[in-house]
Amino acid sequence: MRIQRLVAAAATSVLLLGSLAGCFLLPAPQATSTPTGESVDGQIAPYYGQELVWESCGDGMQCTTAIAPMDWDDPGAHEDIELALVRQVAQGERQGSLFVNPGGPGSSGWNLIHDSIDYAVDEEIQSAYDVIGWDPRGVGRSSAVECYGDADLDEFLFGLPDGEPGTPEYIEEVTAAGTAFAEACAANTGELLGFIDTDSTVRDLDMLRAAVGDDSLNYLGYSYGSDIGAKYIDAFADRVGRVVLDGATDPTVSIFDVQMAQTTAFADALRAYLADCLQGRDCPFTGSVDDAIAQINDTLDRLDDAPLRGEDGRLLTSAYVSTAITAALYDEQTWPYLSQAFDEIARGSSTTAFLLADSYVDRDSDGTYRSNFFEAFFAINCIDYPVERDPAVLQQQAEAVAAADPLVDDDEVDALGDVVCANWPYQFDGEIGAVSGAGAAPVLVVGTTGDPATPYQWAVALSGQLESGVLVTYEGEGHIAYDSGDPCVTAAVDSYFVDGVVPTDGVTCGR
Repeated sequence: MRIQRLVAAAATSVLLLGSLAGCFLLPAPQATSTPTGESVDGQIAPYYGQELVWESCGDGMQCTTAIAPMDWDDPGAHEDIELALVRQVAQGERQGSLFVNPGGPGSSGWNLIHDSIDYAVDEEIQSAYDVIGWDPRGVGRSSAVECYGDADLDEFLFGLPDGEPGTPEYIEEVTAAGTAFAEACAANTGELLGFIDTDSTVRDLDMLRAAVGDDSLNYLGYSYGSDIGAKYIDAFADRVGRVVLDGATDPTVSIFDVQMAQTTAFADALRAYLADCLQGRDCPFTGSVDDAIAQINDTLDRLDDAPLRGEDGRLLTSAYVSTAITAALYDEQTWPYLSQAFDEIARGSSTTAFLLADSYVDRDSDGTYRSNFFEAFFAINCIDYPVERDPAVLQQQAEAVAAADPLVDDDEVDALGDVVCANWPYQFDGEIGAVSGAGAAPVLVVGTTGDPATPYQWAVALSGQLESGVLVTYEGEGHIAYDSGDPCVTAAVDSYFVDGVVPTDGVTCGR
């Protein structure tokens, strides 16, 4: 019997980044940003008025550190926090700054721009804007969440409980693991852990806009980055410049709605992958799509009974393979790697499966985690959403998720709920609701019909909520559309940012 890992449903809305380096190496024309000088409340005026001194940090990039209050509602009550920024100055006639966030929550905007700017934005946009990436509070190089060391994080993310699902031993073990993780995050992070909510990040972003000298915010948010963008538009509608939200999310949904929608979308993506695979010559599966799903389940069960040992000594279990499947389904171009992984497993090799799983959690082959991505992911989600605790509701929800997931056995329904957030030291105290952004300039909301991580219906919902929302649809597979290479999507986004051309609402691109 296969045992579901602790974080089986937690890895959501993650943008997998490439490793292309930016190719522009020109120095910036100035080293210090001049803030806007706008009038704000006296307590926060020093933050809005700070001068950011940019220094060279390799590959033609400049870096700086901004200071923000830990608590925007009471700036003097706690120590200030640091926010790490990196920019590539405009390569042509400058129109302003463009802030970019890659999603997560927990992904590093600093890494995206410093290491992979060509993946993030096209040359036309790089010519017109200072492109800025930053690590939001709790993430990466900024004042960050700290929980576990590498070995403990391996066990937390991929360890399998000893007890059988549903038994008291299983419940005790899984609950203890979630509680221990939450306690470690609190002990190692300190009071910052209570102030890493998305609303605080939105206020950080407005401060950064003013500090770099822009009267309005130009912004490109991918995946969870659209959460930040949508809330910014709602809070600071009069300061919205040109904003694109790609792989958009719906701010009205609960965490259970998120889980259900993503479970269904990933199931659809799995079926799309298998249908494509079965038409080829080298597919590791046979028969129909349903037959192939049964073969995957058999493989997962077999690996838990007899794991494959990797070259580094790790044991390949269903936890790693499930993560590898999720990673590969983010992008149609990575489907062949999933086929390769299952072909290798059938021959007793675990190499590609581990590579896919490690790429998803940002882990190096030497066992070190390159970032605090998953720690920040849990920490931000736990404070951004209310936690369901009613056992009857949890049972219903677990059964609904299991019914939607072709890789979960009906007799292995886990009704424990979120054992991490249920034991989190800081709880959600906001509201889940629609945004409107009344009076904001036109905002492009981009959705992909086959997106497994941010299902297309969320983009439709968000564009409908925003008074100035303009929906751009990409008919295709994979998470986010702007990097798909589709000339229609690329032209719509580039023309909007560079020339201010707003596409027709409802325009459809792709096949």
